[in-house]
Amino acid sequence: MNGARHTALSTGAVALALTLGILALAEPGYAGEEPANTQGSNTEQSGGGDGNGIYAAARIQYSGSVAKNGGTGNVTSSDVNWTPPPCWYAPYLGAKDFKKKMSKDLASQMKAPGMGGHAGAALSQVQRHYEDEYGWTDTPGYKDYNVDKDGEGMFWAAVENPNEPDILKRSSCNDLPFWVENGEAPPPRYEEAITPEILAALAYQHMELPDTEVTLAPEATTKVNLPTWAWLDKAVFDEVQATAALNVPGFNIQATTTAKPVSLKLEPGTKDAVTYPASGECTINADDSIGEPYAKGKSDETPPCGVKYLRSSGDGTYKLRATITWEISWTGTGGAGGVLPNGTFGNDQDVTVQEIQSVNR
Repeated sequence: MNGARHTALSTGAVALALTLGILALAEPGYAGEEPANTQGSNTEQSGGGDGNGIYAAARIQYSGSVAKNGGTGNVTSSDVNWTPPPCWYAPYLGAKDFKKKMSKDLASQMKAPGMGGHAGAALSQVQRHYEDEYGWTDTPGYKDYNVDKDGEGMFWAAVENPNEPDILKRSSCNDLPFWVENGEAPPPRYEEAITPEILAALAYQHMELPDTEVTLAPEATTKVNLPTWAWLDKAVFDEVQATAALNVPGFNIQATTTAKPVSLKLEPGTKDAVTYPASGECTINADDSIGEPYAKGKSDETPPCGVKYLRSSGDGTYKLRATITWEISWTGTGGAGGVLPNGTFGNDQDVTVQEIQSVNR
């Protein structure tokens, strides 16, 4: 039996909104976004399964330079319009496990007080969708939750990105769970189905870049009108990688996001200063370093990367901000790859600027 896809999708969305507890998406059995690894670790998180090895959970695994406890990393996208995916669809449960959970929760919700009218009708249609082959255009229903195909695929369901602050965006993946055969791609209409590109964006979101502390000469304390040299050695200025992977029976994908430093921007922390070069943007050298170390005898030279303060900092200090721009690229399963918006990360250094003392004779 087929109905209009729009009507069916509306019914599904209403049913999901009215019965948020049905799928228990926040429980451990859900294919959730809960990376709990620390920087540089690789923690697998998966739930149990039946005798056929159909797992009830498969969370994204993060490794490399990522934020601790699943938090957002410290990279800021240079593209203000770019955001990580707020939600996606991912493998959830095998057929038998899905039937056990879904049928139990549907029955419980239908018995709840006040569950009549439109709410009751919506639940009934969801039940018919999985039990009695009730479908709509391009979306066939299922016979007895596809239990005769158990082990041959999994039901996929929506996953909310817990680091997305907008609840409307976070809950925008609101299609009902759907079946995907092992080794097959999800139907193209599910544009938010997990892909290596989505994993790359999530790795970007969780990436943790190293602190940016440039070497200064003079160090920490300088003089008014004295050029201060700034540089970063290649050894402390190298590329950073973060990997996100999803591994379940019949579906294994991963993506590695790489951040490569390309430039350093100096902001003196006061208008009473000039930078070298004038833009404050110090580009990377051929040997992957930035700037040039100060050497004895160069005091009268203009540094290729640095700053000159024109006024004393008095009893305080200036906050010299050093921000690195990172070029972001990614590679993933099946030869996939591409670029993401450049990222930036910087931090402040205290600089004391003293007046040059004159000697009266």
